[in-house]
Amino acid sequence: MAGPVFDKNSPAWDSPAWAARQLLRAARAGTLATARGGQPYAALVTPATAPDLSVLLLLSSLSEHTRQLAAEPRCALLVSAVATDVNPQTAPRLTITGLAEMVDDPALKARFLAVHPYAALYADFADFALWRVVPMQGNFVAGFARATRLYAADLHPDPDAVATIGAAESGIMAHCNADHPDAMARIARAHGGGDGAWRMVTVDPDGCDLAQGERVLRVSFAAPVGDAAGVRGELVRLAKN
Repeated sequence: MAGPVFDKNSPAWDSPAWAARQLLRAARAGTLATARGGQPYAALVTPATAPDLSVLLLLSSLSEHTRQLAAEPRCALLVSAVATDVNPQTAPRLTITGLAEMVDDPALKARFLAVHPYAALYADFADFALWRVVPMQGNFVAGFARATRLYAADLHPDPDAVATIGAAESGIMAHCNADHPDAMARIARAHGGGDGAWRMVTVDPDGCDLAQGERVLRVSFAAPVGDAAGVRGELVRLAKN
């Protein structure tokens, strides 16, 4: 499955947990594994991540995988980067396991739609609902024969940083989009986004998402940050590169 390009020259490569977080944040498609009555099932899904790295899925109750989650919330999600070789096993990938639950949270729904704006066409249909999967464990494979077992403490960002940046998120985005559109454009262009106007639509301790129409680009920070000043420092660095 096609996925985000993962830069093996990034310092993140030296930290499997940080690399896994970057990969999950950037994933726009994945494979959801569910089971019912002992029979496994796999389906294509379009994940987003909450600020705390919980996985967000917009699912229809008419889908087989949604019915299975309703009966058995234990599940797994596989996301993959783009292979750099003809061998697909050169692609970094992450499998997380966790418990799925349906959530009615306007802020989380807005977060999902910021990453998948095309889903606004059907997000309010009666059969669609937002589900959240909190990662409990993970297995990050950095390439062929390079696997690392990860646990919840390895995967989740610092709760204080999540809360602090969450409280400042709307102000950060408003300031960047109103006062620094040129910087947003430079950052997007440096990350393969091409020319044109780009807007920041999410920010969290690990990075931000920039959007141009229905195209959304994940931009990772060099390291996790804990507050608005840390976000600003990373954006300044990214705009200069």
